[in-house]
Formats: sequence, C-alpha cells, structure tokens
Amino acid sequence: MAFDPIRFTRQLVDVESISGNETACGELLFRELTTLGMKVKRIAIEKDRFDVFATFSPTPQPEVYLSTHFDTVPPFIPSSEDSENIYGRGACDAKGIIAAMTGAALKLHEQKKDVGLLFLAGEEQGSEGAKVANAKAQELHGGKCKFLINGEPTESKVAVASKGTLRCVVTASGKMAHSAYPELGESAIAKLVQALEQLRTMPLPSDPEVGLCTMNMGLIEGGRAPNVIPDHAKAHLLYRLIGPSDALKEKIKETVGDLAKVEFTLEIPLVRLATIDGIPTMTAAFTTDIPFLSNWGKPVLFGPGSIHVAHTDHEFISKKELLAAVETYAEIAFSRMK
Repeated sequence: MAFDPIRFTRQLVDVESISGNETACGELLFRELTTLGMKVKRIAIEKDRFDVFATFSPTPQPEVYLSTHFDTVPPFIPSSEDSENIYGRGACDAKGIIAAMTGAALKLHEQKKDVGLLFLAGEEQGSEGAKVANAKAQELHGGKCKFLINGEPTESKVAVASKGTLRCVVTASGKMAHSAYPELGESAIAKLVQALEQLRTMPLPSDPEVGLCTMNMGLIEGGRAPNVIPDHAKAHLLYRLIGPSDALKEKIKETVGDLAKVEFTLEIPLVRLATIDGIPTMTAAFTTDIPFLSNWGKPVLFGPGSIHVAHTDHEFISKKELLAAVETYAEIAFSRMK
C-alpha cells in the first residue's frame, strides 16, 4: 500500500499523546516506520517515555535530519476530516508534520537520497526529549549530521528566527488579619496587583526583524478566603524574547521593586535561523525544540499549518498544504545535501 500522509495524520491524531503520556504514540511511530522499511530506535527518556530515531540504513548516517515532536497539549481531541481539512489535537502541531516528513523521507529514499527522522517527546513541556536526543547525538548520528529541518506550523514559510522564552514568578507577601479590620493586616494581593499593573505598562524592547517582545500573565493565585486579608499571592508571567534577556530581567526587578519578589524559572534564547531561496519567510513568535538540539547541525524551521489554530479546540491542517509540505520538505532536504 502506498504511503498516505492524510491517513497517517489521522492515525497519529487518534492516539492520545499529551505531554508525559506519549508512549502509545511512540510505539505507533516505531511500528509504522519499521513497516516502511526504516531502521528504528527508541531513545529512552524516563520510565516508558522515549524519542523515535529512524534511518533507512545504519551506515552511513545521513547528513540531514527531519525532526518534530509527537506530544500535544491537552485535551485529547480525536480526528475528523472533510474535503479540505483534517481536524483534531495535533493535526498541525505536529502530527501532520510528522506525516509530511515521513512522506518526504520516503520520496527521497526512492531517489537514493536518504535523510533521517527524529521524532521527539515532551516539546510542549520543557523539551525533555530534545535534551536527551542532544546528549546522545554523537552516539546516534556519529557526528555526520550537518542540517536539522525542524517542523512547527509556520504556514508553509521558513522562519528567519524563533523568539525565546523567559518565565518568571512574582510573589508578594503580606500579613493575615480579619477583613473587618484591614488596618491590622497587609494585603499581598493588593501588592501583587500593583506590581502587575506596573509590569503591564512597562515598555518592552523590539527588533526590526524579529518584532516586539511580549508578555502574558498566565496564572494568578493567592489568598485564604474572602473574609481574610491575604498574606500571600503569586503570578506566573511569560515573556517572548527578541534578544538577550539581561536588561529585561533588570527592568522587571526594578519595576516590581519592594512590592514583590521576582524569580526567573525558565529561559530559552532567541534563535536566528537559515532561510531557503524561493520560500517565503516569517518570524516564529513561539519557541521550539531547536535551542536544545545544538548537536544536530544547522537548523531550518518550516511546517504546514498555522500556529493560530494550534492549542485550540478547532485545530486543523489543510490536506492540500499537508501534501505540498511533503514536496517542500524533500526540496529543502535535497538543497541542504548539496
């Protein structure tokens, strides 16, 4: 039976693989890639979680690898389709991309131009799979890999850059008291609200090519009860980086001042990327596994589908765009081989 990227996309989407629970989908990939004639390995992460590494021949190792992730954000949404689109969790982020990359690898193999496949767990929650694959890169590709084509939904454009991420936790402390006597207490929530408003209106840096640094207040928690002056309050913020973070970190701490404590919990740097002649470009405002795959060659970022529908209840990928991506991945890989 000829390989069908549409069928394979639906097959992958119908296996739930929310981050931390990717095993069943990894096993499906292992079986299907083996059936297609590839030599497939499980790269252990922890417990029963693993990445999937596949080549057509153990030697010589290819110089170009196609890579994306097979974990998804919650909730699980099974697949459906109409004449134009495939729907479901992971349709564009990134199970449709897995199908397109697999189709491209098969197409190139028929032309005796082999590439490798590297499908990763955990991208949506800290890139655990990428970190493991990077540590084992020498063992896996023997130092042969020169180019990594990473897949994320970029609307079939090549990204000139991928913004970085800076997560921080802002924690305010106060003093509990009966709400009837607020003068006896000190409201941590009031302090936090003031700090957040100052951060909300704080000017953020911009870059003429990459765009504006942005901030999201993702979580707020705190307090004891409506009739208790709150002694603790906390907010989790995420900044999309467009350059080095040192000045931004200092500005955040200065803006918060004595109102609260600031702790920076995660940082992923901005990455500037290679472009491909003849393919339109864009800037990815989101982060990818690329910063954690430094031992896998020079990166290119390209993928069918739109990030604007990823992580939503109406996630989808166009069948036409998916099939076209098979050809484009093959073209990009071949261009890197020259």
